[in-house]
Amino acid sequence: MLTWLTGSKPDHPMANMKKARQMVAELLGQDSLRVLEEITSWLDSIIRTEGFKLDHRLALIDLLDRGAKSFQSKLAQEYVDAPRLQKSYEGRLWNASFGFWKMLGAAYLCCIEQFQAGASGSRAVKKDLPLAVGRALRVLTVQLKWILLRYGLIEDRIWRDLARAYAFAEGQGFATTRATIYSGQHGESSAQEEFLKALMLVMSSPDSLAPAKLHIAERTVAHFGSRFTLQGKAAPGCGFFFDLSMHQPPARARKGAAAGPMVRFFGAGDAAQALRNLIAEIGKKGTLPNDVNLGGKFDVDTILSALAHLDQYWADKPPARSAQRRDLATRITVVPGFPEILRWTQAVTDASSLEFSDPAAAESWIVFNVSDGGYGAILPRVTGDWLKIGSLVALRLETSTVCRVGIVRRVTRDRYEQRRVGIQVLGAIALPVKLSPAGTAASGGAAGQDSLAVLLSHKPDKNREIAVLMRLGSFTQKRNLEMRVRDKAYLVAPSGLIEGGEDFDWARFKVVKQLY
Repeated sequence: MLTWLTGSKPDHPMANMKKARQMVAELLGQDSLRVLEEITSWLDSIIRTEGFKLDHRLALIDLLDRGAKSFQSKLAQEYVDAPRLQKSYEGRLWNASFGFWKMLGAAYLCCIEQFQAGASGSRAVKKDLPLAVGRALRVLTVQLKWILLRYGLIEDRIWRDLARAYAFAEGQGFATTRATIYSGQHGESSAQEEFLKALMLVMSSPDSLAPAKLHIAERTVAHFGSRFTLQGKAAPGCGFFFDLSMHQPPARARKGAAAGPMVRFFGAGDAAQALRNLIAEIGKKGTLPNDVNLGGKFDVDTILSALAHLDQYWADKPPARSAQRRDLATRITVVPGFPEILRWTQAVTDASSLEFSDPAAAESWIVFNVSDGGYGAILPRVTGDWLKIGSLVALRLETSTVCRVGIVRRVTRDRYEQRRVGIQVLGAIALPVKLSPAGTAASGGAAGQDSLAVLLSHKPDKNREIAVLMRLGSFTQKRNLEMRVRDKAYLVAPSGLIEGGEDFDWARFKVVKQLY
């Protein structure tokens, strides 16, 4: 080789490890976003620059990876804790975080490819292959999480990269070998464990979880990762499968599914019972055990709700649909948020014509299927940034003269970059009513703005209960209310809160008697 022309080292600022450490140390004094953006740029340059020996390239990637660790954790927590970030800042935060994880994954996969190609320095990194593959798989799982946080479409690239990294580990004979992936607590893992964490996260129906619960679910999957199971053929506790030869997501195994050399069956294994034990312990003690790290502080109700969701989807049998879906092509008018819903339902109830009843905030969505429990709809690109799991909406079919109320339960993005949502409809009607403490209305007390609510029931059920949608924080178990519906009034007693959202309380009341 003409070393006097090419040089023995690449022309790169980090060709010298001592200088590289100094550069990273200086970089870490900046704010978190800037650090992540700079490290992403350095990773890109290290991948693109030719002439690095593989052991030196891997050492640089490790240096940058460890340097970014606390900064990316801080930004992830900020993203989860503040779902109503200013749009421009939210975009920069998401792009910086996802861009870092995507580039880091590409860097580790680059090292794997170079080892397979026999690049210079390959012999020196052979002992580090479990670390490199384990990190590559873990990074791909975090990419999945960041895509899901924005209800995005998971790229085929991720399924391909998961498959080839894990297949490489199997081929090298260390898929189940435990190694220190990262220093610190919970840093020891294996390629198989990291592979299963990615697959089990996807099979946990994460697209129906709000960001905080998705974060809890991902951390719970990580906590129980060593208990998941993987087999070469269908077996009890392995209700899912993934084909390493296909760039497609994992799926539930069909009865009698045939095994193949590249098909892997997997499931929750012992983690299913361990999860139920954890739910029982938290419910009994009212707090999270010390050995469970969720990467942030969350209230017990939010944690239990997320864990109950995982319990459903880790079961051998998937949750049954509450109602059969039917294909339907029509449009619905949608209005977001409790205050707008109050105004719209009142306007629709009072109006003799629907031509002027839709407010400026209304949007038109395309329905593609319907069931007794709700709708599946495609959203226009112009939809505002209010949409998320748990958003409250009023809706009206174009052929209907009445409004109904629903909650967005699922948000996904298809290959055409269209957002698709699943909406649970809360009741058969949406009728504006007025609520006041029992006895005050009859004595002349005026019902203020806070007393406005939406009745969701046509009539009391067999327990004489009705469902009512109220302003956030309005529900209390301490007092009976007088409910006025058009020209009638009823005494109602609180039965319980069904669900609380960002701007609403969805509650049950027992009808005690009609007052007039």
